[in-house]
Amino acid sequence: MGPGHPECPERLDAIEDRLLASGVGPLLERREAPDASPADIELAHTRMHVAALRGLDTELDEHIAAGGRGYAQIDPDTMMCPQTWKAALRAAGAVLAATDAVMAGELENAFCAVRPPGHHACRDRAMGFCFFNNIAIAAKYALERHGLKRVAVVDFDVHHGNGTEDILGGDERALMVGFFQHPFYPYTGTEGTYSNMVNLPVPAYTRGMHIRDLVEQAWMPRLEAFQPERIFVSAGFDAHREDELGQLGLVEADYTWITSRVRDVARKYARGRIVSALEGGYNLGALARSVEAHVRVLADL
Repeated sequence: MGPGHPECPERLDAIEDRLLASGVGPLLERREAPDASPADIELAHTRMHVAALRGLDTELDEHIAAGGRGYAQIDPDTMMCPQTWKAALRAAGAVLAATDAVMAGELENAFCAVRPPGHHACRDRAMGFCFFNNIAIAAKYALERHGLKRVAVVDFDVHHGNGTEDILGGDERALMVGFFQHPFYPYTGTEGTYSNMVNLPVPAYTRGMHIRDLVEQAWMPRLEAFQPERIFVSAGFDAHREDELGQLGLVEADYTWITSRVRDVARKYARGRIVSALEGGYNLGALARSVEAHVRVLADL
C-alpha cells in the first residue's frame, strides 16, 4: 500500500523468520494458496463489489502502461496497487483451501498467513486495509458448499470486525464472538447488533487478564450453547501491548490462552476443526511472537 504503510510485506517475512528461528516452522505442513473463484467470493460479497475491484485492477494496469501512478485510493488508509487483486484472490483462496482440507480430514486445523487482511471488508465495500473478507467468505463457503449447519467466528483483532458482522449478521447458522477497543476505528459494534453477534467493546489500556475474564463470561457460554461444527478465527495481533496501532495490553501468553480456549470448544463440538487467518498485527516483533504462540497451540507443540 506504499512506503511506510503498516500493512506491509515485511509482516509475513517477520512471521516466517520467527517460525524458522523458533524451530516451529520445519514442523508444519505448508501449502501454497490457490486463487479463490469469483463465485465463491460472491457468497459473501455482492457481484458489483467484486466487479468494481476487478475494474480498478484493469484501470491500474492501463495507467501504469501509460506511465501513470500505480495506486488507486480506496479510503484514507487503503490503497490498491497492481498486485492487490491477485493477492486478494490468493488470500481468500488460502482460507477456502484450508476449509476444504480440514473438511476432508487431511488437516485438523490450519493457519493462513495471508495479506491483505479481511475483517473490515463489508458485503459491498472495501475498507480498513481489507478488500475481500477472507473469514466471512470461508464461513459462508462451509455453510453453502459443505452443508454445515453451524459455524462460529472468533475475532480477537484490536478493531471490531465490522465487515464480518455486515456479512454474517442475522444469519443464525453463524455465531461471531469478538472483543475490540472502543471507541476506536471503525467505530462500530456497540449499537444495533444482531442476536448472533457477541461484541465486547473494551476501553484503551485493557490488559489480558480482563480480556480472559470477558472471554470466560461472555464468549464461552455462547460458544458452548451454539455447539459449532467448525470454528473460523480472525487472528489479529494488534491488541498486543507493543502494537502502536492500538492501545490494548495483551501479550503472547494471552494469545496462547485464548487459542487454547477456542481449541477446547473445537475439540468438544467440531472434531478440533479450526481455520485461522491473519488479520492485523503491525509491530513486527510482537506480531511474529504472537503468531508463534497461536500456531503452537493449534499444532500441539
